[in-house]
Amino acid sequence: MRGAFVGSTSAAVSVAAHGLAGGEIPSQSSVVLLIAACAAFGAAVSAIRPSRLLPALVLTLGAGQIVGHTVLTLTAEHAHGPGLSPAMLGAHAAALVVSAALIRAAEQGCAAALGVLRRIVAAVLTPPPAHAPLWVATPSHRARLVLRVLVSAQAGTRGPPRTA
Repeated sequence: MRGAFVGSTSAAVSVAAHGLAGGEIPSQSSVVLLIAACAAFGAAVSAIRPSRLLPALVLTLGAGQIVGHTVLTLTAEHAHGPGLSPAMLGAHAAALVVSAALIRAAEQGCAAALGVLRRIVAAVLTPPPAHAPLWVATPSHRARLVLRVLVSAQAGTRGPPRTA
């Protein structure tokens, strides 16, 4: 998710800055190159450990904007040339800070939403607990076994008949 946000944000900021600087509509080949470059930066940021996320996110977004801007500058006719004006640098820096904050907030929001969704799914799919029956049948009278009746009921020991 983080990689998709970084890649798409880098491409969007590059195209917006290109248009605001007076550049023409990019050709298909420059758009394909821009998408490939921004996808590579998105894949790079998705491999970053969360403990060092914010500085690496800012650096990767900055590098993605630089590469996207360079791709659009080199592949299309650009009104301001390859140089960057202070206003454009400020706009890129502002977009960088805002994008990093929004991506970090979106990532935390998605993590919270997925946590809630996981708890809801677990609650819905968990079978209800098995309840003990309300009453248990216990006999009130127990017949006593009289062994002498069982012994006397037989015809003796079992075995082959005696031949005399």
